Amino acid sequence: MDHVVESSPAAAELPRVRRVAAARTLVWLRKGMADMSATSVLYGALIAGFGMLMLGLAIGASYLVPALIGGFLLIAPFAAIVLYGLSSQLESGQPADVGKAIAAMRRNAGSIALFGLMLAFTLIAWERLAAILFALMYGGRDPDLTNFLADVLFSGEYVPLLIAFFGAGALFAAVVFALCVVTAPLLLDRDLDVVSAALTSLRCCTTNPGTMALWAAIIAAITALGFATFMLGLIVAFPLLGHATWHAYRELVEPA
Repeated sequence: MDHVVESSPAAAELPRVRRVAAARTLVWLRKGMADMSATSVLYGALIAGFGMLMLGLAIGASYLVPALIGGFLLIAPFAAIVLYGLSSQLESGQPADVGKAIAAMRRNAGSIALFGLMLAFTLIAWERLAAILFALMYGGRDPDLTNFLADVLFSGEYVPLLIAFFGAGALFAAVVFALCVVTAPLLLDRDLDVVSAALTSLRCCTTNPGTMALWAAIIAAITALGFATFMLGLIVAFPLLGHATWHAYRELVEPA
């Protein structure tokens, strides 16, 4: 049975969060699948197309390829906000309407825009860190994609680079996940500021560490499958995870 976590005086004005069993992550995915429609798949296709474009531009500088893959996970919570709006409509018995989902953002437009700006700065910081790591630790040939796979991943000569790169990426992703997992749905659903929404997201993770760790692993695994199919899998994976995240938010955060 789920339990509501009582707020401390310092967190009295924050939304209250629930303790949720890890098995509920599968329910979130099932509900996300039920919300899928031609509209959300089309939105997934647009996201996948944008990802293909970005990777195409990065082919000449291979360090950008894994950096952009990691960056995708950083900005995905904001990019999926339209999907949260569609799930909200379906939840209330309305037909899915992208125009109305976008219009719903106007109610809290300032905070939502600030949230997107913060994620954009995080993406820039991650890309710069990735560039610095490669500049300091990669001494191979010009890093086109073929050389990157041969030299860095399979030669065994760049283990310190791989440890530093993926370690830093994991740290970035963990921090962003903890602060953002329910932030965008909260900002869409309620008139809340970014700091309060991010703190609520963090409390969801600290209250449900096992559940949220499993949810993060599921998101990473499904996203990896999307990238492994040269972005084509994201056409389905992205809207699935977006819709599922809305249902995760509904279970993790007490209604207003």
